Amino acid sequence: MSKQYVIPVFVPHLGCPNDCIFCNQKSISGQMKQITEDDVENTIQEFLKSFKDEDLYTEVAFFGGSFTGIDIKLQEKLLKVAHKYIQEKKIDGIRISTRPDYIDKEKLKLLKKYGVKTIELGVQSTNDYILKKSKRGHTFEDVKKASKLIRRYGFTLGHQMMIGLPESTWIDELNTAKDLAKLKPKIVRLYPVLVIKKTELEKEFAKGEYHPITLDQAVERCKELYYFFDSKKITVIRMGLQNTDIISNPENINSQVVAGPYHEAFGQLVEDSIWYDRILNAIKKINTKVAEIEIEVHPENINNIIGHKKENIQKLKELYDVNVKIKQDFSIKPNKFNLNIIKTYKEFLDD
Repeated sequence: MSKQYVIPVFVPHLGCPNDCIFCNQKSISGQMKQITEDDVENTIQEFLKSFKDEDLYTEVAFFGGSFTGIDIKLQEKLLKVAHKYIQEKKIDGIRISTRPDYIDKEKLKLLKKYGVKTIELGVQSTNDYILKKSKRGHTFEDVKKASKLIRRYGFTLGHQMMIGLPESTWIDELNTAKDLAKLKPKIVRLYPVLVIKKTELEKEFAKGEYHPITLDQAVERCKELYYFFDSKKITVIRMGLQNTDIISNPENINSQVVAGPYHEAFGQLVEDSIWYDRILNAIKKINTKVAEIEIEVHPENINNIIGHKKENIQKLKELYDVNVKIKQDFSIKPNKFNLNIIKTYKEFLDD
Protein backbone atom coordinates (compact mmCIF):
# COMPACT_ATOMS: atom_id res chain seq x y z
CA MET A 1 0.00 0.00 0.00
CA SER A 2 1.30 3.47 -0.86
CA LYS A 3 2.41 5.68 1.99
CA GLN A 4 -0.13 7.96 3.56
CA TYR A 5 -0.73 10.01 6.66
CA VAL A 6 -3.33 8.79 9.16
CA ILE A 7 -4.70 10.98 11.95
CA PRO A 8 -6.04 8.54 14.56
CA VAL A 9 -8.96 9.67 16.69
CA PHE A 10 -10.03 7.14 19.33
CA VAL A 11 -13.62 6.84 20.53
CA PRO A 12 -13.11 4.22 23.26
CA HIS A 13 -16.11 1.95 23.84
CA LEU A 14 -18.61 4.52 22.57
CA GLY A 15 -21.50 2.76 20.88
CA CYS A 16 -20.35 -0.77 21.71
CA PRO A 17 -23.30 -2.77 23.10
CA ASN A 18 -21.33 -5.34 25.07
CA ASP A 19 -17.95 -6.39 26.38
CA CYS A 20 -16.36 -9.04 24.21
CA ILE A 21 -14.45 -11.65 26.17
CA PHE A 22 -11.09 -10.26 25.02
CA CYS A 23 -11.88 -6.56 25.12
CA ASN A 24 -11.10 -3.68 27.40
CA GLN A 25 -11.47 -0.97 24.77
CA LYS A 26 -10.11 1.82 26.95
CA SER A 27 -6.88 -0.12 27.43
CA ILE A 28 -6.61 -1.10 23.78
CA SER A 29 -7.09 2.46 22.57
CA GLY A 30 -4.84 3.90 25.26
CA GLN A 31 -7.47 6.51 26.04
CA MET A 32 -9.48 6.56 29.24
CA LYS A 33 -11.77 9.57 28.66
CA GLN A 34 -14.51 9.99 26.10
CA ILE A 35 -14.01 12.06 22.98
CA THR A 36 -15.29 15.59 22.31
CA GLU A 37 -15.41 17.89 19.29
CA ASP A 38 -12.49 19.86 20.74
CA ASP A 39 -10.47 16.66 21.05
CA VAL A 40 -11.01 15.92 17.35
CA GLU A 41 -10.09 19.48 16.40
CA ASN A 42 -6.94 19.49 18.53
CA THR A 43 -5.83 16.06 17.33
CA ILE A 44 -6.18 17.01 13.66
CA GLN A 45 -4.34 20.29 14.16
CA GLU A 46 -1.52 18.62 16.07
CA PHE A 47 -0.96 15.94 13.43
CA LEU A 48 -1.20 18.32 10.48
CA LYS A 49 1.59 20.43 11.99
CA SER A 50 3.85 17.39 12.18
CA PHE A 51 3.32 16.20 8.60
CA LYS A 52 6.18 17.10 6.28
CA ASP A 53 5.00 15.88 2.88
CA GLU A 54 1.94 17.80 1.73
CA ASP A 55 1.43 15.54 -1.29
CA LEU A 56 0.69 12.35 0.65
CA TYR A 57 -2.88 11.10 1.03
CA THR A 58 -4.17 12.14 4.46
CA GLU A 59 -7.19 10.87 6.33
CA VAL A 60 -8.80 11.09 9.75
CA ALA A 61 -9.51 7.65 11.22
CA PHE A 62 -12.09 7.16 13.96
CA PHE A 63 -10.99 3.97 15.73
CA GLY A 64 -12.08 2.16 18.86
CA GLY A 65 -15.61 1.42 19.99
CA SER A 66 -18.27 1.16 17.30
CA PHE A 67 -18.58 4.51 15.58
CA THR A 68 -21.98 3.93 13.96
CA GLY A 69 -23.40 2.76 17.28
CA ILE A 70 -22.89 6.03 19.14
CA ASP A 71 -25.62 8.64 19.44
CA ILE A 72 -26.40 10.01 15.99
CA LYS A 73 -26.00 13.62 17.16
CA LEU A 74 -22.51 12.94 18.50
CA GLN A 75 -21.59 11.07 15.32
CA GLU A 76 -22.56 14.09 13.29
CA LYS A 77 -20.68 16.53 15.55
CA LEU A 78 -17.46 14.52 15.29
CA LEU A 79 -17.80 14.02 11.55
CA LYS A 80 -18.47 17.72 10.97
CA VAL A 81 -15.13 18.65 12.52
CA ALA A 82 -13.23 16.27 10.23
CA HIS A 83 -15.35 17.15 7.19
CA LYS A 84 -14.39 20.81 7.55
CA TYR A 85 -10.77 19.83 6.83
CA ILE A 86 -11.86 17.95 3.71
CA GLN A 87 -13.61 21.08 2.46
CA GLU A 88 -10.45 23.08 3.18
CA LYS A 89 -8.45 20.45 1.25
CA LYS A 90 -6.24 19.79 4.26
CA ILE A 91 -7.23 16.11 4.44
CA ASP A 92 -8.49 13.74 1.77
CA GLY A 93 -10.97 11.56 3.58
CA ILE A 94 -12.30 9.87 6.71
CA ARG A 95 -12.37 6.25 7.77
CA ILE A 96 -14.28 4.63 10.61
CA SER A 97 -14.38 1.25 12.31
CA THR A 98 -17.57 -0.32 13.59
CA ARG A 99 -19.48 -3.53 14.25
CA PRO A 100 -21.18 -5.51 11.46
CA ASP A 101 -24.56 -5.33 13.22
CA TYR A 102 -24.39 -1.53 13.39
CA ILE A 103 -24.63 -0.89 9.67
CA ASP A 104 -27.80 0.10 7.81
CA LYS A 105 -28.78 2.38 4.93
CA GLU A 106 -29.46 5.44 7.08
CA LYS A 107 -26.11 5.19 8.83
CA LEU A 108 -24.30 4.82 5.51
CA LYS A 109 -26.08 7.87 4.08
CA LEU A 110 -24.85 9.97 7.02
CA LEU A 111 -21.27 8.72 6.62
CA LYS A 112 -21.40 9.46 2.89
CA LYS A 113 -22.63 12.98 3.55
CA TYR A 114 -19.56 13.82 5.64
CA GLY A 115 -16.88 12.39 3.40
CA VAL A 116 -16.24 8.97 4.94
CA LYS A 117 -14.48 6.81 2.36
CA THR A 118 -13.50 3.64 4.21
CA ILE A 119 -15.48 1.49 6.66
CA GLU A 120 -13.70 -1.25 8.58
CA LEU A 121 -15.78 -3.99 10.15
CA GLY A 122 -14.63 -5.77 13.28
CA VAL A 123 -15.35 -9.27 12.06
CA GLN A 124 -12.84 -11.24 14.19
CA SER A 125 -14.12 -14.65 12.96
CA THR A 126 -16.71 -16.03 10.56
CA ASN A 127 -17.32 -19.09 12.73
CA ASP A 128 -20.56 -18.49 14.64
CA TYR A 129 -19.54 -20.84 17.46
CA ILE A 130 -16.29 -18.93 18.01
CA LEU A 131 -18.11 -15.60 17.81
CA LYS A 132 -20.52 -16.81 20.49
CA LYS A 133 -17.66 -18.05 22.69
CA SER A 134 -16.06 -14.61 22.38
CA LYS A 135 -19.39 -12.91 23.17
CA ARG A 136 -19.26 -10.79 20.04
CA GLY A 137 -23.03 -10.38 19.90
CA HIS A 138 -23.26 -10.75 16.12
CA THR A 139 -23.14 -13.54 13.55
CA PHE A 140 -21.40 -14.15 10.25
CA GLU A 141 -24.70 -13.38 8.55
CA ASP A 142 -24.45 -9.84 9.96
CA VAL A 143 -20.95 -9.58 8.45
CA LYS A 144 -22.19 -10.64 5.02
CA LYS A 145 -25.12 -8.21 5.03
CA ALA A 146 -23.02 -5.26 6.25
CA SER A 147 -20.17 -5.95 3.80
CA LYS A 148 -22.49 -6.09 0.80
CA LEU A 149 -24.29 -2.91 1.87
CA ILE A 150 -21.02 -1.02 2.41
CA ARG A 151 -19.76 -1.96 -1.05
CA ARG A 152 -23.11 -1.13 -2.65
CA TYR A 153 -22.90 2.42 -1.24
CA GLY A 154 -19.45 2.91 -2.74
CA PHE A 155 -17.30 2.78 0.39
CA THR A 156 -13.95 1.02 0.58
CA LEU A 157 -14.60 -2.11 2.65
CA GLY A 158 -12.13 -3.24 5.31
CA HIS A 159 -12.20 -6.27 7.59
CA GLN A 160 -10.48 -6.87 10.91
CA MET A 161 -9.90 -10.47 12.02
CA MET A 162 -8.32 -12.01 15.10
CA ILE A 163 -5.93 -14.93 15.47
CA GLY A 164 -5.97 -17.11 18.57
CA LEU A 165 -9.54 -16.55 19.81
CA PRO A 166 -10.87 -19.07 22.37
CA GLU A 167 -11.23 -22.50 20.72
CA SER A 168 -10.13 -21.10 17.35
CA THR A 169 -7.69 -23.27 15.38
CA TRP A 170 -5.49 -22.47 12.42
CA ILE A 171 -8.08 -24.17 10.18
CA ASP A 172 -10.81 -21.93 11.61
CA GLU A 173 -8.70 -18.86 10.86
CA LEU A 174 -7.89 -19.95 7.34
CA ASN A 175 -11.60 -20.59 6.75
CA THR A 176 -12.35 -17.10 8.10
CA ALA A 177 -9.88 -15.63 5.60
CA LYS A 178 -11.52 -17.58 2.77
CA ASP A 179 -14.98 -16.41 3.86
CA LEU A 180 -13.82 -12.79 4.02
CA ALA A 181 -12.16 -12.92 0.60
CA LYS A 182 -15.53 -13.85 -0.93
CA LEU A 183 -16.96 -10.60 0.46
CA LYS A 184 -14.31 -8.63 -1.47
CA PRO A 185 -12.74 -6.29 1.09
CA LYS A 186 -9.98 -4.03 -0.18
CA ILE A 187 -8.04 -4.06 3.08
CA VAL A 188 -7.60 -6.34 6.09
CA ARG A 189 -6.08 -6.01 9.56
CA LEU A 190 -4.80 -9.04 11.48
CA TYR A 191 -4.78 -8.98 15.28
CA PRO A 192 -3.37 -11.83 17.40
CA VAL A 193 -5.33 -12.08 20.66
CA LEU A 194 -3.63 -10.60 23.71
CA VAL A 195 -4.90 -11.23 27.23
CA ILE A 196 -5.77 -7.77 28.59
CA LYS A 197 -6.35 -6.85 32.22
CA LYS A 198 -9.94 -6.57 33.47
CA THR A 199 -11.39 -8.76 30.75
CA GLU A 200 -13.25 -12.05 30.97
CA LEU A 201 -10.42 -13.62 29.02
CA GLU A 202 -8.01 -12.69 31.82
CA LYS A 203 -10.19 -14.68 34.25
CA GLU A 204 -10.21 -17.69 31.91
CA PHE A 205 -6.44 -17.43 31.48
CA ALA A 206 -5.93 -17.29 35.26
CA LYS A 207 -8.03 -20.46 35.69
CA GLY A 208 -6.12 -22.25 32.93
CA GLU A 209 -9.18 -22.36 30.67
CA TYR A 210 -7.58 -20.27 27.90
CA HIS A 211 -4.12 -20.80 26.48
CA PRO A 212 -2.83 -18.02 24.20
CA ILE A 213 -0.94 -18.95 21.06
CA THR A 214 2.82 -18.40 21.14
CA LEU A 215 4.60 -15.54 19.43
CA ASP A 216 6.07 -17.95 16.85
CA GLN A 217 2.60 -19.36 16.12
CA ALA A 218 1.14 -15.87 15.75
CA VAL A 219 3.90 -14.80 13.34
CA GLU A 220 3.54 -17.96 11.26
CA ARG A 221 -0.27 -17.73 11.07
CA CYS A 222 -0.22 -14.05 10.15
CA LYS A 223 2.39 -14.74 7.49
CA GLU A 224 0.27 -17.47 5.91
CA LEU A 225 -2.80 -15.24 6.03
CA TYR A 226 -0.77 -12.45 4.43
CA TYR A 227 0.16 -14.80 1.58
CA PHE A 228 -3.48 -15.81 1.17
CA PHE A 229 -4.90 -12.27 1.10
CA ASP A 230 -2.09 -11.11 -1.18
CA SER A 231 -3.01 -13.88 -3.64
CA LYS A 232 -6.55 -12.46 -3.67
CA LYS A 233 -5.23 -8.91 -4.20
CA ILE A 234 -6.45 -7.85 -0.74
CA THR A 235 -4.03 -5.55 1.10
CA VAL A 236 -3.05 -6.39 4.68
CA ILE A 237 -2.53 -2.93 6.16
CA ARG A 238 -1.66 -3.93 9.73
CA MET A 239 -0.61 -6.95 11.78
CA GLY A 240 -0.71 -6.64 15.56
CA LEU A 241 -2.03 -3.93 17.90
CA GLN A 242 -0.41 -0.53 17.97
CA ASN A 243 2.29 -0.40 20.64
CA THR A 244 1.48 2.16 23.37
CA ASP A 245 2.48 2.86 26.98
CA ILE A 246 -0.15 0.37 28.19
CA ILE A 247 -0.22 -2.05 25.25
CA SER A 248 3.38 -3.01 25.84
CA ASN A 249 5.59 -5.73 27.26
CA PRO A 250 3.73 -7.46 30.15
CA GLU A 251 6.86 -6.93 32.27
CA ASN A 252 6.32 -3.14 32.14
CA ILE A 253 4.59 -1.85 35.25
CA ASN A 254 2.00 0.19 33.29
CA SER A 255 1.24 -2.51 30.74
CA GLN A 256 -2.32 -3.78 30.49
CA VAL A 257 -1.14 -6.92 28.69
CA VAL A 258 -1.21 -10.03 30.87
CA ALA A 259 -0.16 -12.66 28.34
CA GLY A 260 -0.26 -13.60 24.67
CA PRO A 261 1.94 -13.12 21.60
CA TYR A 262 2.97 -9.54 22.31
CA HIS A 263 5.95 -7.99 20.58
CA GLU A 264 6.71 -4.27 20.20
CA ALA A 265 7.34 -4.80 16.48
CA PHE A 266 5.01 -7.69 15.70
CA GLY A 267 4.27 -6.59 12.14
CA GLN A 268 7.99 -6.26 11.50
CA LEU A 269 8.52 -9.86 12.64
CA VAL A 270 5.99 -11.06 10.09
CA GLU A 271 7.49 -8.94 7.31
CA ASP A 272 10.98 -10.20 8.15
CA SER A 273 9.74 -13.79 7.99
CA ILE A 274 8.22 -13.12 4.56
CA TRP A 275 11.55 -11.71 3.36
CA TYR A 276 13.36 -14.76 4.72
CA ASP A 277 11.07 -17.00 2.66
CA ARG A 278 11.73 -14.91 -0.45
CA ILE A 279 15.50 -15.08 -0.03
CA LEU A 280 15.43 -18.81 0.71
CA ASN A 281 13.29 -19.49 -2.37
CA ALA A 282 15.75 -17.51 -4.51
CA ILE A 283 18.65 -19.55 -3.12
CA LYS A 284 16.82 -22.83 -3.79
CA LYS A 285 16.43 -21.90 -7.46
CA ILE A 286 20.21 -21.89 -7.85
CA ASN A 287 21.36 -25.25 -9.25
CA THR A 288 24.41 -25.47 -7.01
CA LYS A 289 25.00 -25.20 -3.29
CA VAL A 290 26.14 -21.69 -2.40
CA ALA A 291 28.48 -20.75 0.42
CA GLU A 292 28.25 -16.97 0.11
CA ILE A 293 25.76 -14.62 -1.53
CA GLU A 294 25.33 -10.88 -1.94
CA ILE A 295 21.88 -9.31 -1.75
CA GLU A 296 21.40 -5.94 -3.43
CA VAL A 297 18.44 -4.11 -1.95
CA HIS A 298 16.97 -0.64 -1.52
CA PRO A 299 18.14 0.90 1.80
CA GLU A 300 14.63 0.93 3.28
CA ASN A 301 14.53 -2.88 3.12
CA ILE A 302 17.93 -3.65 4.66
CA ASN A 303 16.40 -4.34 8.09
CA ASN A 304 13.93 -6.76 6.47
CA ILE A 305 16.82 -8.71 4.97
CA ILE A 306 18.75 -8.79 8.24
CA GLY A 307 15.69 -9.58 10.34
CA HIS A 308 14.94 -8.75 13.97
CA LYS A 309 18.15 -9.16 16.00
CA LYS A 310 19.81 -10.44 12.79
CA GLU A 311 17.58 -13.50 12.88
CA ASN A 312 17.34 -13.97 9.09
CA ILE A 313 21.10 -13.81 8.61
CA GLN A 314 21.69 -16.20 11.49
CA LYS A 315 19.12 -18.74 10.27
CA LEU A 316 20.63 -18.81 6.78
CA LYS A 317 24.04 -19.42 8.33
CA GLU A 318 22.94 -22.02 10.86
CA LEU A 319 20.46 -23.98 8.74
CA TYR A 320 21.95 -23.67 5.24
CA ASP A 321 25.57 -22.69 5.90
CA VAL A 322 25.19 -19.58 3.73
CA ASN A 323 27.02 -16.34 4.46
CA VAL A 324 25.12 -13.23 3.41
CA LYS A 325 26.54 -9.88 2.38
CA ILE A 326 24.17 -6.96 1.91
CA LYS A 327 24.68 -4.12 -0.55
CA GLN A 328 22.37 -1.11 -0.57
CA ASP A 329 21.36 0.17 -3.97
CA PHE A 330 19.00 3.11 -4.46
CA SER A 331 18.35 2.05 -8.05
CA ILE A 332 16.53 -1.08 -6.89
CA LYS A 333 12.84 -0.52 -6.23
CA PRO A 334 11.64 -0.93 -2.62
CA ASN A 335 10.50 -4.49 -1.82
CA LYS A 336 12.69 -5.89 -4.61
CA PHE A 337 16.16 -7.43 -4.42
CA ASN A 338 18.89 -8.94 -6.55
CA LEU A 339 20.76 -12.02 -5.41
CA ASN A 340 24.33 -12.59 -6.60
CA ILE A 341 26.47 -15.69 -5.99
CA ILE A 342 29.81 -14.74 -4.43
CA LYS A 343 31.08 -18.25 -3.79
CA THR A 344 29.72 -21.76 -4.38
CA TYR A 345 30.35 -24.61 -1.99
CA LYS A 346 32.76 -26.20 -4.51
CA GLU A 347 34.80 -23.01 -4.70
CA PHE A 348 34.77 -22.81 -0.94
CA LEU A 349 36.22 -26.34 -0.69
CA ASP A 350 38.81 -25.58 -3.37
CA ASP A 351 39.96 -22.59 -1.36
